[in-house]
Amino acid sequence: MAEELTAWLREALQSSLSESAFTISAAGGSNASNPDLPDDPDRGPQFRKLAEAVLRGKTVFTARHWGEKVVLRKRRRDAWRSTKRNETVDEAWSSSSSTIEGTATPPNASIKKVNEADETSALLSTGSPPRRQLGLWKPYWLLKAFLQYQPHPIPIINRTMPTNAVSLLVLAYIALNFAYNFYDMTYELMSIFSFADRCGLLFCANLPLLYLLAAKNQPLKLLTGYSYESLNIFHRRVGELLCFEAFLHFAGMFIVWYAALHKLGFTLARFILNKLFILGLLAFVSYQILYFTSLGSFRKRMYEVFLALHIFFQIAGLAFLWFHYHTSRLYVGACLAIFVVDHLLFRLWLKTTTHPATLTILKDGKTLLVSANWDTLARKSSLVPKTMKQSWKPNDHVFLTVPSLSRRHALQAHPFTIFSAAPTHHTDGDGDGDGDGDASHAWFTLLIRTQAKHGFTHHLLNHARTHSSTNIRLDGPYGSAHALDMLRASDTAVVIAGGSGIAVAYPLLYALLCPPSTSSDVETATKKRNVKLLWIMHEASHRSWIPEDRWAELVAWGMQAHVPAATLEAGRPDVPSTLLELVDAARTGVVVSGPDGLVRDVRNTCARLLATGADVKLRVEKFGW
Repeated sequence: MAEELTAWLREALQSSLSESAFTISAAGGSNASNPDLPDDPDRGPQFRKLAEAVLRGKTVFTARHWGEKVVLRKRRRDAWRSTKRNETVDEAWSSSSSTIEGTATPPNASIKKVNEADETSALLSTGSPPRRQLGLWKPYWLLKAFLQYQPHPIPIINRTMPTNAVSLLVLAYIALNFAYNFYDMTYELMSIFSFADRCGLLFCANLPLLYLLAAKNQPLKLLTGYSYESLNIFHRRVGELLCFEAFLHFAGMFIVWYAALHKLGFTLARFILNKLFILGLLAFVSYQILYFTSLGSFRKRMYEVFLALHIFFQIAGLAFLWFHYHTSRLYVGACLAIFVVDHLLFRLWLKTTTHPATLTILKDGKTLLVSANWDTLARKSSLVPKTMKQSWKPNDHVFLTVPSLSRRHALQAHPFTIFSAAPTHHTDGDGDGDGDGDASHAWFTLLIRTQAKHGFTHHLLNHARTHSSTNIRLDGPYGSAHALDMLRASDTAVVIAGGSGIAVAYPLLYALLCPPSTSSDVETATKKRNVKLLWIMHEASHRSWIPEDRWAELVAWGMQAHVPAATLEAGRPDVPSTLLELVDAARTGVVVSGPDGLVRDVRNTCARLLATGADVKLRVEKFGW
């Protein structure tokens, strides 16, 4: 047995060090170059079956997304027709008031009168939201509530947990990879090399998925409806899995050397100084550095360093992997194509525009407004990517570059949610308000809060103290219209903002409440719905982020606002109880943007409502990266 093992290792490693561990024939999957070597379990129909299962799962997600789009569009049309039939009956609704200011009485008599309310009073509802008669469907709604629930952070390390649905999807993905890791694997010494080689194969096979999820311009948005920032959590989990697979590949090769190769005369120096090993080690180190510098603790403190290292080491890692093993070149080529198309073709050329901008420091001295305006251009073809010159949608974001800060900042792009309302067009043929129709004028604003003392926002704030204007470069727009579509299809639209999350809330409120430019515009016509805002701010001075005339405009159009006292003065409000009071219709859409604690409270409150049969849909919009 020992002689057979020695012969097998000598043949396999000699073949591996030359270029490839195994050469598989196209017909049967057996070793064609040396029939005495055992069949490689890494190249077989089982891997093809696993890949087909993944593709079927993607098809399911795509079908679900497009089915949901059809349902939301039908709901908007039905609601618009119902509103047109009952315009004379519902005339009083158009003057619905705010708990902040206004004099008209809300349509529901049980809601507090305006002259009895102030900024600290809760917006009361007609009572508990209506529930379905669950019956046999109770397990279905309990399952939906369970999937919506977001556990509390992990103690000690204080790591934020995703929803149960995301956790289960990630676990399924990891289980699929581990199943192939151990499929038909024998627990013998001669299987260690095969196991390590299989880990390397899985690393390469998953690498294009890692780059695809990181790309800002990707086909997954068209297929699933989720923009890249919503899929970023999967990008991070794929990266963690790949780093673990790389470690197993690296450790497995060392075990092979220790268990067998040094008995054949391979010294440690000879093993390490081999070209194949050096290139693999450099690729391994590159991706491990990418992982550790991507951790939230590092990224939040040194975002600029994270950006620079991320670009450098992902290119270096691909180069080392290309020369490390010839069978990896197909996957490396796919990753390189994704990177080039996303960064060079789209982000640096097709989607980048330059504008003169005004810099304004707000009253708190820590917040900055970046403002610009321009005449928008009509979009000639849907095949050409949209730029900021052709408008944007509510809730979109851009990547901002300010070249005048320094040479270093001229190469950096930082994401910010667009704070201003999306431009309206008189003849938007597709009815989504995305600016594809006739030209209009765009008023663009970014609300920027200073973060790290030595970061981009801090330097921009100091620059604004001595310069009132500058040129800015915008890469965008990016985002998804799913939140707005969901709110438009709801009877009650609840928008919850924490702090600078108002940058997400304001464009949504404007799009929901702004009177339509033409009566025939079915998709953008203002449905007679409850539109409610809950804004939780840290300091009272943050109220000035929305000018008084803009606030009064939203109130006049029907916004019902609830702004509790600043948390710095009164502490954190009872968000779950307030949200239960806001949900007062058979079909309610909730959008939340704010700190992790606020998002978790809103998620779990909606999960409890789902468990009782309430028709509540939730969308979380992250305003931080």
